[in-house]
Amino acid sequence: MIGDIISTALILFGALVALTASIGLVRFPDTLSRMHAATKPQTFGLLLILAGASIRLSGNVDVGMLILSGLFALITAPVVAHRLGRLVYREQRARDGLTNSDPEPETEQ
Repeated sequence: MIGDIISTALILFGALVALTASIGLVRFPDTLSRMHAATKPQTFGLLLILAGASIRLSGNVDVGMLILSGLFALITAPVVAHRLGRLVYREQRARDGLTNSDPEPETEQ
């Protein structure tokens, strides 16, 4: 009984966090802001939903798959966000003419 209440609360709160992340994707003006909304709250919402589902399915063999899904999301989301942020930053610098075409000066030792 208490497990069902906790499970329901986690799933609903995780869905609410994921909903706010999707609203942020639509409302934020630039790519870097959207990237923040797409990674941090979306991953947290997914983990809350998976935690609620694993409490509800306690004792089932599918809990292992839920744990693997959460780990995969935790591993891949920061890497994708970093690569996307780096690409956007470089493209914005190139568009604004801020890229340095000269080789970097050697440092004195």
